[in-house]
Amino acid sequence: MSDVWNDDEENYAYGLEGENRERPTIVLMGQKRSGKTSIRKVVFNKMSPNETLFVESTAKVTKDRIAASFINFATQEFPGQVCPFEDSLNPQMNFSRCGALLYVIDAQDDYNEICSAIKKMCDYFARAYTINSNIKFEVFIHKVDGLTDESRAEASLEIYNKVKEDLADLGYDGLLHINFYCTSIYDHSIFEAFSKVVQKLITQLGTLEKLLDIFNSGSNVEKSFLFDVSSKSCGNSEETRGFIPLQIYIATDTTPVEMATYELCCDMIDVTIDLSAIYGMKMEGQRSFDENSSAVIRLKSDHVLFLRQLNRHLALVCIVRSENFEKQGLIDYNFKCFKEGIEKVFLVHKKMQDA
Repeated sequence: MSDVWNDDEENYAYGLEGENRERPTIVLMGQKRSGKTSIRKVVFNKMSPNETLFVESTAKVTKDRIAASFINFATQEFPGQVCPFEDSLNPQMNFSRCGALLYVIDAQDDYNEICSAIKKMCDYFARAYTINSNIKFEVFIHKVDGLTDESRAEASLEIYNKVKEDLADLGYDGLLHINFYCTSIYDHSIFEAFSKVVQKLITQLGTLEKLLDIFNSGSNVEKSFLFDVSSKSCGNSEETRGFIPLQIYIATDTTPVEMATYELCCDMIDVTIDLSAIYGMKMEGQRSFDENSSAVIRLKSDHVLFLRQLNRHLALVCIVRSENFEKQGLIDYNFKCFKEGIEKVFLVHKKMQDA
């Protein structure tokens, strides 16, 4: 086990904790220059999308760990020119602990290249399924920022139909459930898509969503997100070390997610953490952004964004109309009940694992 994990093991009471404490792995695949490395750099290393233009193509299998987080997991990227099922790469071990297999398709490639990528993807999905039938299969239709809305819809439909056709030829149609997402590193679509992938690794997701629905109903909140704000990227290079708060939400209520609202909530977390780092009181060995942190931002749209830290892993970020936010006592009480509910959910989960 890594030092990072051992340092955090005593106090860790949330997220995924198997008997052997093995991190689930999110495996990234795709053709060369499809955008796999850029996705990792933007989502997990806070790299500016414009800087990814200078990122070199990945030449070897790369693995990073996301630690000290609500959900500790690893990412493993296979270069486009490498077959992940070569015996030398130990595919049995790699895919037996794979939680999600994510394939990136460049939506701006020509039709023949996309068909070639889909053919390879379906073959890889089928072979991974024979090793571990519990893998979640995800497809990122990437670089859609260069397409019009009409072209984006057409490309998505063509890819979906081609995948269905190729899986049927392999005899796997109906066996593999595949989720499709249109993504770009130039907006928050990549963060929302990765949030959906990570959420599938959380067994308590349904309960979290119900708790958020109850909190929203009792507090007149329009939308709420549960963010992972305590994360650490632990790659092998200096570039990937250190505390990096992710813009990944591990749960939201059951109402549809509007991208503008999600972007506002992400920006609020960034601003709050940055201000806390500059002006907050910081004890030795601790971060200034802790479980007692909170923030309020009043918007011109007659809405209020507010953040409440639940524990050192999770923060609740909500948007509410200004007149409803005046009922502070009601919101405080409901938040206290919500926090207790979250703690009970994971206490029960931990007792079941220890039994």
